[in-house]
Amino acid sequence: MVLLDQVIVVTGGAGLIGKEIVRRISAAGAISIIADMDPDRSQATMESLVQENPNARIEALKLDITSKESLQNLISTLHQRFGRIDALVNNAYPRNKAYGRPFFEVEYADLCENLSLHLGGYFLASQQFAGYFKTQGRGNILNVSSIYGVVAPKFEVYKGTSMGMPVEYALIKSGLLQLTKYLAKSFKGLNIRVNAISPGGILDKQPEPFLSQYKDLCLNKGMLDPSDLAGTFVFLLSDASRYINGQNLIVDDGFTL
Repeated sequence: MVLLDQVIVVTGGAGLIGKEIVRRISAAGAISIIADMDPDRSQATMESLVQENPNARIEALKLDITSKESLQNLISTLHQRFGRIDALVNNAYPRNKAYGRPFFEVEYADLCENLSLHLGGYFLASQQFAGYFKTQGRGNILNVSSIYGVVAPKFEVYKGTSMGMPVEYALIKSGLLQLTKYLAKSFKGLNIRVNAISPGGILDKQPEPFLSQYKDLCLNKGMLDPSDLAGTFVFLLSDASRYINGQNLIVDDGFTL
């Protein structure tokens, strides 16, 4: 129970990776907060996880990471309820309907909006929670980046499929890594840690040609299950990593080598 009684907010906590984070940190003793834009999906996720583990302490609260008011309301609610917030996991994946178009079809306005929603949202959430952590005297922020924040896209893995690698994604995820370093250094002396995790590809019903081509660039498994990331999240949220700060841990079965 390495996270016993810690209050940990997971933005996008009802999503593919978010649900697994909540599952594992709850099993490690945390009070897990599913902070998501979709209240119905959040509620369903909470109920399903509590059914799996009746001892899990999980709450579902609506959050818009691009709204200062929404963030402040969440922080206030949690402070009133628990008297503490220990960590923020920036995991949400907001995007508009034009996200993911081929490079030459991307409109400038859509690019700006997606950068604002995702990278800007992580900035705003970090800013608001860090303000609380500063007053509290401690805190932990964990950003979810990607292998494509670390290396150039390997476009060959998409050959023969309708899949691609959005330019917005590369800009956002690489920006998050610099934001992680910036925040860690700017919080010197405040006892606020900031780190990032860069996952490799996560299984989610992708076509077989992609899975095969992706695996050829890995060392053993290839595409990962969300559960393959969970131990790293627990580690970086626990005191076992108390002196890891401003770092990015890559979990990708060697894809980036």
